[in-house]
This record gives sequence, structure tokens and C-alpha cells, in this order.
Amino acid sequence: MKAIAMFIDMKGLRIHARHGVDQQERRVGADFLIDLRLKTDFARAAQIDELDGTIDYATVYEAVTDEMRTPSKLLENVCERIAARLFATFERVEEIELRLLKENPPMGADCREAGVEVRYIR
Repeated sequence: MKAIAMFIDMKGLRIHARHGVDQQERRVGADFLIDLRLKTDFARAAQIDELDGTIDYATVYEAVTDEMRTPSKLLENVCERIAARLFATFERVEEIELRLLKENPPMGADCREAGVEVRYIR
């Protein structure tokens, strides 16, 4: 048996942050939802049943929350920073799929969430 693709998924991370074009958005903040998919090779970890050889969810979460603390006008910029940080921190990561959504965006419409989705390769 051989795995042909391996992914680490983290879905529905909820983080309060201060991103937005308007000053008020950066002052008050909003809740954001993040879905993250990291393509990697964790075959060794699967065989030895140890964290060595895979990617630690807690360390990924720390990196993402740290980048979310830096206010940005655009979610596109936040995604770029998160991806750069994850590639720099985890050499095993081959590809990143990232969805970043702002809940209840202030746009004068009844909208549950709005955001961006991007896929990066090393």
C-alpha cells in the first residue's frame, strides 16, 4: 500500500483580529474563520506513530494566530503572510490551501461571511 497524497487539515479556526480597509474595522476587529490544508509527506510518522515526521497542529495554530495579530487592510495580504510563515517554519509543507473569511462583514448587506481562498505551492 502506498499513499499518493497526504494532507494536514485544520478547519473552522475562529480568531478575533483587526483586519479591514476602514479604520473602525482595524480598531474594533471582527471574528475570522480560517480553513487550512497543508500538503506534506507524513509517511514516516504514520509508520512510527510519533510526531517526528509530521506537522504539529499546535505549532501551525501558533504561527497562524501570530500572523493574524498584525492588522492588514486586505485579507489577501494576511493570507500571503500566513503562507510565507508556514513555508518558512515547516520545510515539509509542499502546498498550502487557505480560506480566510470575515464574519458579518460591514458592507451594508446581509452577509454571513466574505473572504478569500488561495492555493500556494513551494
